[in-house]
Amino acid sequence: MGVRLPFSRSCLFLFALAAACNRAPLVPQETAVEWFSDRAHEAGLDFVHKSGASGRFYQTEIMPPGVALFDYDNDGDLDVFVVQSQGSGGVLFRNDLEKGSLRFTDVTAASGIKTAGYGMGVAAADVDNDGCVDLYLTYYGRNQLWRNNCDGTFTDVSKRSGVDDPGWSVSASFFDYDRDGWLDLYVGHYLKYSVETSVPCLGLSGRPDYCLPSAYQPEPGRLYHNNRNGTFTDVTAAAGVREFGPTLGVVAADFDGDGWIDVYVANDGRENQLWTNQHDGTFRNTALLSGTALPADGKAEASMGIDAGDFDNDGDEDLVMTELTAQGSNLYINDGHGAFEDGSVRSNVGPASLGYTGFGAAWLDYDNDGWLDLLTVNGAVVAGEPTLLRQRRQLFHNRGNGRFEDVSARAGRVFEVQEIGRGAAFGDIDNDGDTDLVIANNDGPVRLLINSMGNRQHWIGLRLIGRGGRDMLGARVEIIRKNPPTLWRRARADGSYASANDPRVLAGLGASDAAPDVRVHWPDGRTEMWTGVPIDRYTTLVEGEKPVG
Repeated sequence: MGVRLPFSRSCLFLFALAAACNRAPLVPQETAVEWFSDRAHEAGLDFVHKSGASGRFYQTEIMPPGVALFDYDNDGDLDVFVVQSQGSGGVLFRNDLEKGSLRFTDVTAASGIKTAGYGMGVAAADVDNDGCVDLYLTYYGRNQLWRNNCDGTFTDVSKRSGVDDPGWSVSASFFDYDRDGWLDLYVGHYLKYSVETSVPCLGLSGRPDYCLPSAYQPEPGRLYHNNRNGTFTDVTAAAGVREFGPTLGVVAADFDGDGWIDVYVANDGRENQLWTNQHDGTFRNTALLSGTALPADGKAEASMGIDAGDFDNDGDEDLVMTELTAQGSNLYINDGHGAFEDGSVRSNVGPASLGYTGFGAAWLDYDNDGWLDLLTVNGAVVAGEPTLLRQRRQLFHNRGNGRFEDVSARAGRVFEVQEIGRGAAFGDIDNDGDTDLVIANNDGPVRLLINSMGNRQHWIGLRLIGRGGRDMLGARVEIIRKNPPTLWRRARADGSYASANDPRVLAGLGASDAAPDVRVHWPDGRTEMWTGVPIDRYTTLVEGEKPVG
């Protein structure tokens, strides 16, 4: 990630920073209920990340960590895995949710997970179709795949599986690109870098600083095909995935509406790629043609966090990605056929984020009004005192007219806290019908942001699974209502930054109390309809079967 800016962008940053600093912070009234509040300590989610920063400006120090939300023990609530980089390994916390009361227990030792290396990120999915979610950890070094044994323990199958990917990777995504019912894997790689060959760089002040990514060669990403027997084959070359950059964000979705899942790759300081699925095991990079390789000014930016979702309720997957301070986050609006328009400026997402360096990000309907909002986790990458790296989170409210309003000042005191935000995982942690999140901070504590706003309105929750019990990542859902527009949502665990999200679909219905019909577009191309699905609760929809509660 770059930290030195040309003069014009530096001035733009200072202007945006001054505006942010002059804005009077909101002090919530004592009687008001905060929209989000940090419950990490009281819930037992105690973890502090350590980067091992030594003052020598090693490039790896500014990137981690990621965090995962996944139900490893199949008890119906989301557990947490937090990545560690230096010292003791990552930590698995079991969610012991009982009658709405949150309590997390460190079960790392009992689980058998022993991480080794400098941790970066995490992806979670059921790779062997046994109904239990497995864990894939990315490193500066060899990656690890931990197979869930379905009894509370995990086995390291990294080498045997063929995905013990060496190098430096941050984000990864599981998705079924060939529609055979088994999840394949894309691993984004960052830079060809080693501590031994680290080069000295200077910042704007002329003092030692972290380097621009252009100081090193990017490292090619990898596409792995699931062989259905516990192993994967590297098919990167055979699939035509040739162009690459220093990748920090990956998200898989059907961007052109043809029923086959594509992959969008966000790169740091180079053109992004949109790998469009050709239905024959190969992909074509359509980023330049689709308008998603570069922002409107044609200059490559430092894309980090990323998510895909239908923010304008027109039935297709739009893109948002966070960027470096003074660049502003980018919002690409899909026309339904895989062509995009840069709506960063007119949506206000770009201008409102100029003073921040964004990492973890996601579309979420925090108030359950039926429109996807945006939350970003921020933290700078410049050198100096740690206080200079710390930034606030941002929450953007979707006004339903293509524009977003920065409502961070009204979201709770936790949005005034400044930290070095990196990974963020989104999901309904307390199963009350709204989206919460876990934030992993670089050289700081983990935060558990509980939403107290969303469940004031109606909602529908869906878990989409195949016959083997696997979450059907990539499935798209039509939530059909009589008067308001049909809502389109996607089952996904990828996106954000180096993190894994709740695979369930949660959609806000606003004031509507009618049970909607639901049409599921399964990843293999088939569709099924369920009528009158109950609201304000979670329902499991099994491919080829009647729904069960």
